[in-house]
Amino acid sequence: MKDSLQFLYLDQLSDLVSTETQILDALPKMKAAAAHPDLAAAFQDHFNQTLIHASRLQEIFRGLGAAPADITSAAMRGIIQSGTIEMQKWKDETVRDAALIASAQRVEHYEMSAYGTARSLAELLQRDQDVELLQATLDEERKTDQLLTDLADRVVNADITR
Repeated sequence: MKDSLQFLYLDQLSDLVSTETQILDALPKMKAAAAHPDLAAAFQDHFNQTLIHASRLQEIFRGLGAAPADITSAAMRGIIQSGTIEMQKWKDETVRDAALIASAQRVEHYEMSAYGTARSLAELLQRDQDVELLQATLDEERKTDQLLTDLADRVVNADITR
C-alpha cells in the first residue's frame, strides 16, 4: 500500500509542478490585461510567490530523490484557457478586472485543493518536512485568495459604484 501511496504522491507533486509552471506563464499576461494598478501589482506579487512555491516543490523532489514526471496538468490548463477567454471577452476595464479576479480565484481554489491533497499524502507517508513545506504553500494560497476577494471589494466595487 505504501508504494501505491508513494506513486500517487509523486503524481500529485508532478501535477503541482505543471500547475505552477502554467501559472508562471499566465500571470504576466494577466498583469498586462489588468487595468487597475493594484490588481496588476497583485499579479506581480503572485508571480513572485509562485516562484517560491515552485522552488519548494523542487526541494521536495530532491528530498525524494526523484524528478517530476513530464506531464501537463489538464485541470490547470482548462482553468487558464477559460481565464484567457474571459480576459479577451470583456472590453470594459472594470468588468475585465472582475473577470481576471474571478479567474485568478479559480486558480487559487484548484491550488488549495491540490496542495491540500499533497499535504495529506505526505502525512500518510510520514514525510514531515514535506508536510511543513506544503502547508506553508497552502497557507500562502489561502492568503492570496483572500487578497483577491479584498481586491474585488475594494477595486471593482469602487469602480462600479462611482
